[in-house]
Amino acid sequence: MEVATFTPSLLWILPFASLLLAIAVIPLAAPHFWASNVRKLAVSLVLGLPVLWLYSQHQPEAIGRTFEDYLSFMILLGSLFVISGGVHMDGDLEATPAVNTMFLAIGALVASVIGTTGASMLLIRPLLHTNSERRNVVHTVVFFIFLVSNIGGCLTPLGDPPLFLGYLQGVPFTWTLRLAPEWLFTTVTLLVIYFVWDTRAHAAEPPERIARDRADRTPITIHGHENLFWLAGVVVSAAFLGAPWREVTMVALSVVSYVRTSKSIHDGNHFSLHPIIEVAVIFAGIFATMIPALDILRHHGAALGVNQPWHFFWATGALSSFLDNAPTYLTFLALAQGLGLQPDVAGVSHRVLSAISLGAVFMGANSYIGNGPNFMVRSIAEARGVRMPSFGGYLAYSGAILVPVFVLVTFVFFRP
Repeated sequence: MEVATFTPSLLWILPFASLLLAIAVIPLAAPHFWASNVRKLAVSLVLGLPVLWLYSQHQPEAIGRTFEDYLSFMILLGSLFVISGGVHMDGDLEATPAVNTMFLAIGALVASVIGTTGASMLLIRPLLHTNSERRNVVHTVVFFIFLVSNIGGCLTPLGDPPLFLGYLQGVPFTWTLRLAPEWLFTTVTLLVIYFVWDTRAHAAEPPERIARDRADRTPITIHGHENLFWLAGVVVSAAFLGAPWREVTMVALSVVSYVRTSKSIHDGNHFSLHPIIEVAVIFAGIFATMIPALDILRHHGAALGVNQPWHFFWATGALSSFLDNAPTYLTFLALAQGLGLQPDVAGVSHRVLSAISLGAVFMGANSYIGNGPNFMVRSIAEARGVRMPSFGGYLAYSGAILVPVFVLVTFVFFRP
């Protein structure tokens, strides 16, 4: 978004803060209420309409720019969601530590191509089926959330929503490839930790379960191959087409995929439009309410004392752990733009943008509510009989495993 000539009162941050608080608290405090997309839309409207009224009086062009960004954002997410829902993987491999580590490594790569949501939905079911004979499975699902649902998505704007918002803000499509060293370091570190953990867990399995696992094996098969072609089309469109042809192409590919995919594949994936509608109504409120928050940060960000790359990494990451990481990314990008830094890309330096990007993507893994796929993976695992940790239990996993890794990332990549 361009720098605004109108700067609202600090009180206009309240709708944005209230919506983020609602997203974090209501699913835990009132899950039945939050289950309805209509109620989520009502919350977004109640908090978003006053902001839209304010800007319609003072800076109506900001509403138009925000709507364009929201539409592009939702079309990308929707196309990846619909098309990946037409690819079904089935099979049962022997659940050895090497096989499970391979699943996580492949997922960490695929997440940057079809998004963390698409990769999570594509791979979690065959991973659970492969491990169905094992008793010790919880740690595998937790590391899956770490790597596939979050950290793996940092190499392209398609990987995670905050990076696509950065792309819409002027970050070049290929810029995120600069994050490959941090992605490789973090991914390999976590894979090594997982392999050691799973080796010990596998050795503790009852012998009869190991024997059954070795006996009940079927090759992995992929159904809906055609949709891999449509996914490639989305990637090409995002990388090489500008608006509006980018969005038109993505919508067309999604429609073709949805119509041509057989009902059996959608049923096998338990495909439903409910999750993407949920994202659409929540982000409608987020995009509306964040307009004044971003304007205020651009004008007054220097006063907050966040000015070093490692500051941005941890500040962005801390909020992304408990609030949605996409608006958090934009919030700290706007703050950095207000500091008058060297304008290497999108008005900030390369190191600061790297810190913001990695903080948003990596630390979305710190809690169940940090990134959309986290809760979806947990729900699928619990439906398959895996006793997943509570909200606090998951924080214990991330605190013991992820936080030390992120400290290493800080010392290796963001030392002053």
